[in-house]
Amino acid sequence: MENNNLSPIEHNYPAQLSIFEAGLVTFLGNHNLPTSGIFVSVDERLRVFNNIDYVIKLLDPQLSSKSVYLSKYLAATAAGLFDAALNYLWDETILQLRKRVAHFDIEYFYDNAVGGERRSNFRTEEDLIKLQDSELIQGSKEIELISEIGHKHLSLINYMRNWASAAHPNQNEITGLQLISWLETCIKEVIAIPLPKAAVEIKKLLSNIRKSAIEASDADEIGVFLTELHQDQADTLAAAFFGIYTRIETEIFIRNNVKLLLPLVWGALNDDTKDGFGVKYAHFSANHQAQQKQLAKEFLEIVNGQKHIPDDLRIPEVENSLINLINAHRNMNNFYNEPPFARALLRVIGIPPKVPKKLNKQYVLSIVELFITNGNGVTRDAQPIYLGCIRNFDSRQATIALLSFLDDNITNRLQFSLCQNKFKELLVFLRPQITNASTIELLDLVEKFPGRLDFLRTDSNIKRALKNLEILLK
Repeated sequence: MENNNLSPIEHNYPAQLSIFEAGLVTFLGNHNLPTSGIFVSVDERLRVFNNIDYVIKLLDPQLSSKSVYLSKYLAATAAGLFDAALNYLWDETILQLRKRVAHFDIEYFYDNAVGGERRSNFRTEEDLIKLQDSELIQGSKEIELISEIGHKHLSLINYMRNWASAAHPNQNEITGLQLISWLETCIKEVIAIPLPKAAVEIKKLLSNIRKSAIEASDADEIGVFLTELHQDQADTLAAAFFGIYTRIETEIFIRNNVKLLLPLVWGALNDDTKDGFGVKYAHFSANHQAQQKQLAKEFLEIVNGQKHIPDDLRIPEVENSLINLINAHRNMNNFYNEPPFARALLRVIGIPPKVPKKLNKQYVLSIVELFITNGNGVTRDAQPIYLGCIRNFDSRQATIALLSFLDDNITNRLQFSLCQNKFKELLVFLRPQITNASTIELLDLVEKFPGRLDFLRTDSNIKRALKNLEILLK
């Protein structure tokens, strides 16, 4: 006999809902779910629940039983509120990512995730909530808590969360297959993924050098591990060393440990990272932080890196302007918040723009990202400023702009049609500034590329052309 006491949801999905039964009973029994939004058909809901068992099995049972937001995700899905479900999924993902960062090495994370003057505002686990989601994701990629592929997928989900979920008024529709696919991605790339081996070893190393003094023989043993790091890992570890060394409260024995280890990793660093330490020295100088300025100088002297200290002390002001503008661009309400920061940057760099050479790459990549938009629309009050900057690129800057598709942030944007169109528009403005034959060859290939532009850097013809530009890429 049919049980007429069952709710409509239990009639449709009795087996599937058993996974999160306790959570669903709780959340469907109260009135905390959204009462407005885009309701989807029963068929679309079934597409989620027909696949939910497979996806949830990827989770540790103890974690799944405590995942409040995932219970809300299922409840919202069952109610047909996919936009709310996406918002709950994102909340769970960010919550778990914050936990991973907090359980790793919080100072190491902040040293790599937060730039400029803001770094002094981030010290403890509680400060993680001050970070924008995009900063949390980017910082997690920098220290390899998430993979490059995971970063790309999460950037897409973050975009959809901002523009297609209940977090932002919209009329965009989300399908059941999209919703279950995003759940699988968040579980595989964040919620259920173990820490990479190298990340675990780096955490252990940073913990050990803060506990006790190491001897030269210990440093030699650690050096074997350091030689196995790839360049990105070496760069982020060196950033952690710099942060540790230049903190005023750091004990002397810890600085001595850094003195032993820094030379072992310095040779693996790229020039941008080394120049970055010089830029931070300039920050301390400009802000009259005498103790930290002296410590930064000592840090560079350990490896005879004084040449990376810039002469142009405008660098901190220009860099802070770029950071503030990019942060406004990457987050919500950018159409309103972005133009004042764009005008502030223009005041700092002047007309025509005069940018310190050591900030050339950061400046150009920022302008490219700003010009091609976030994929949702053009910030019309700021676009003329970005176009003016592009028209004033010198040949070196134009080449950096052409090669910007190699940058992760730009590649992630090139998933979206508006960004692709704006990138093609950018190429038109770059052509007059590019004179090198090998660079022109690459420009021609990029302009004629038949596929989606986020696949440019994997194309064999593009790779061959890049071989001819190795000197310019350094």
